[in-house]
Amino acid sequence: MDLNRRAFVLGLPAAAVCSALPAGSSLAQQVLARSTYQAIYAPIDDDLYPIPGVDLSKINQNYLRKVVPYETSEAPGTIVIDPRSRYLYLVLRDGMAVRYGVGVGRSGFSWSGTAVIKDKQEWPDWYPPKEMFGRQPELMEQMGELPGGAGMPGGPGNPLGARAMYLWQGNKDTLYRIHGTFEPWTIGTNVSSGCIRMINQDVIDLYNHTPIGTKVVVLGSPGNKRNHAAPRA
Repeated sequence: MDLNRRAFVLGLPAAAVCSALPAGSSLAQQVLARSTYQAIYAPIDDDLYPIPGVDLSKINQNYLRKVVPYETSEAPGTIVIDPRSRYLYLVLRDGMAVRYGVGVGRSGFSWSGTAVIKDKQEWPDWYPPKEMFGRQPELMEQMGELPGGAGMPGGPGNPLGARAMYLWQGNKDTLYRIHGTFEPWTIGTNVSSGCIRMINQDVIDLYNHTPIGTKVVVLGSPGNKRNHAAPRA
């Protein structure tokens, strides 16, 4: 996959290249930015299930998709997640990256380290861990019997949203996922039980540019335990 900036940007929807407007930007620029974002976060009607458009008034514009300068030693194509800032970066060439806003676990993202995407799923099934059933027994009423056990089939009511990417270390599932959400207003906050959630329109964009085997780096913060498995949610 060609990840030089020009080729990658031209391959994205136009709104993906909309950078933060500088202070003092003209009213015309602001209107253009709004219309561009309205286009990228518009409803998607040609997927397996319809995806509603995003009410941009409910989301901090800092967490909308942008191509930004990003200095890193990681190779182009790498995903870097910064839980403290609530950003996920897809590294491009020439010191640039596509930056997406994310939501993280209520107690902060407690795992950090390096993993790879070993699996990707469109409209993934959700299998809550036993510990979650223990904390929220009412969840069992929403589950069905799936090939992998008690779970919720993929669809609009599923908390994993339209796409999911599964993080592994060697032959071990970290139980962390990068996934979509039908609650876009939660982006930029501590909301999930530990995974990284994205606006559905954004997770589809990332999914389409992320092959199996992609390296994922989760940045740590003081006191975080590295390489610690966590519940999937």
